[in-house]
Amino acid sequence: MSIDVVTVDGPAGAGKSVATRALASRLGIEYLNTGAMYRAIALKALRLGLDLQNEELLNKVARESTLESRQGRTFLDGEDVTDAVRAQEISRLVRYPAGAPSVRETLVELQRKIGLERPIATEGRDQGTVVFPDAACKFYLTASPEERARRRLGELERRGESAPFEEVLAQIVERDRGDSNREIGPLREPEDAIRVESDGKSIEQVVGEMERAARERLSFLRR
Repeated sequence: MSIDVVTVDGPAGAGKSVATRALASRLGIEYLNTGAMYRAIALKALRLGLDLQNEELLNKVARESTLESRQGRTFLDGEDVTDAVRAQEISRLVRYPAGAPSVRETLVELQRKIGLERPIATEGRDQGTVVFPDAACKFYLTASPEERARRRLGELERRGESAPFEEVLAQIVERDRGDSNREIGPLREPEDAIRVESDGKSIEQVVGEMERAARERLSFLRR
């Protein structure tokens, strides 16, 4: 039996956050950014001066933190950290909580709880394969590494940060390798997902394509 969840999986920098947020708004459901949850744990551990390679400490942070998603924004212990978790330093560190089995178990449990409470559109690396295998509608949103690097660089520049294109591209390629090869929750394209290639497309085109498909598959929208 499927559940009223839309999943959007795909590699880093594919535009999942922007597209899923817009899609959720069009469908009138809540948006859940699961990647921001892992980033929030990395942010808190960094602020506390913890060793991010210590899985036990990271999971303690995950268990004892209050993570909420409200109107597409991420709150950590009541603080809006939506922008803070997108910093370049957090991008380099998020692999530690994302690759820690116990942290993933803690956050997956939270994600499932949220998804069972109300209809959501959720994005990440393993939403359609691991977290919500019974989701009513699944997408796999992707783009070339070069396109994703250009988007990431533009995002950094809008926040007043800078980095060489080659460095950002290398991070994207390395992140893809790590996400695809990790033992827990690896990046995989769900067999029953709709593949959406975003190269050369505007966000309006991408979201429009996804909305049409979602409305065909989500029964609760037709009640």
